[in-house]
Order: sequence, then structure tokens, then C-alpha cells
Amino acid sequence: MSLVNSSLPSLLNPSKCLPGRSDPNIPRATNPGTRHVFTKNPLLGPFPENFQIATFGMGCFWCSEGHFATLAKTSPGIYITRVGYSQGVTENPTYEEVCSGRTNHNEVVQIVFDPTLRPYESLLKDFWELHDPTTPMRQGNDSGTQYRSGIYTQSAEQKEIAVKSKELYQEALTSRGINAEIVTEIQDLEIFYPAEEYHQQYDHKPGSRQYCGLRPTGVAYQSPNLSN
Repeated sequence: MSLVNSSLPSLLNPSKCLPGRSDPNIPRATNPGTRHVFTKNPLLGPFPENFQIATFGMGCFWCSEGHFATLAKTSPGIYITRVGYSQGVTENPTYEEVCSGRTNHNEVVQIVFDPTLRPYESLLKDFWELHDPTTPMRQGNDSGTQYRSGIYTQSAEQKEIAVKSKELYQEALTSRGINAEIVTEIQDLEIFYPAEEYHQQYDHKPGSRQYCGLRPTGVAYQSPNLSN
């Protein structure tokens, strides 16, 4: 999953991106009947009313979802996890197109959750602690625009919490002597394209390559709103 370049990758002018296709039935597309490996809930919905969706880009989406899928198995409040492509230009992209760097999409994990059982900020705590948000367009050995750090929000409330969490984590890094600026982008979620079925809960599939490109800083996220 590594695209290592000597120079820093950058997003393309949208006119330079691949056009994609109007048909969402890409090769090996996630089937509408597919269910989560642990919760057995449908990956493509419908989802319960009043549930929320958290969307994070934090490097390889196999690794990212691996953690949250396990969380869905062991603790309450998570309905499903799934991976896909967001914040790009190409319509209904394939994995190969995203990895080419010519779609502007990010590899993202989505967590559908019950906010009465699991606060959004608790998921942000995992987001900050599981990867290095100070490395532009890369995570570990994985380099490319599809590996950028990002939080993609679906409400004004989510955005406010996300912005505050970034400030708190920057303070935590600085207090530990890490003088690097967080480069995580915080944006409204654009259209989400589910990744191919073989990517969904990849780490938990028989015979999967147990790969993890995430490089956490080792710094804990501290918030007065959470019991740390």
C-alpha cells in the first residue's frame, strides 16, 4: 500500500483528475447486502435514526478500520465501520485510481455510532492517538495524497468539537516536546464512495496481510469532557 516519493505529494488541479464513471458498480464493489463482520449490521445502510457518522483519514484505511472494527466488537455504541474514498474529484473511483494519486480522494474510515453511548469526542481521541497527524501527505512508509490526515464533519457541532480537539492535541504534543505542527485538515464531508468489498474489515478477513502503516506519536489526548 506504499507509494513512496522523494518529493512531497500534492493535490492536483481538479481539471487534471481522472473523470471516473457515473455507475457506482465498480469492479468488486461492496454488495448492498454485505454486513459488518462483527456487528452484523448492513454496511450500506439504512442506519438508525439519530445515529451519527464519524469520518477520518489517518493513513492506510486497512489499519484505521482495524482498530475501530475491533472496538465495535468489544464495546457498545458502534453500529458499523466501513472504508471508502472521500474529499476528491473522480466520480465512483476504484482503489487503483485512488492509489494513482489522480483522483484527489483520501482513504477514509467511517464509524456509524450512537452518540448517546459513545461521544464523538471519544472517537476523536482514538483518531489523534492512533496516527501521527504532523506528517503531510503520508503515514509511516505510505506516501501520497490518499494518506493525508483529515477529519470530515457532518454537522456544525461535529466541526466545533473537531476544531477544539485539534487545539487540545497540539497543546499535548507541545507539552511533550514535540515541536511539530498538526497538518490535519478539518472539512465538511463531501460525497463518500464505499471501497471495494475486499477492503471492508480487511484486517479481520482470513488470510489478510497484517499490515499497519500507522505511526502514533505516543502522546495521549486529554480532555476535560472525557475520563482519560
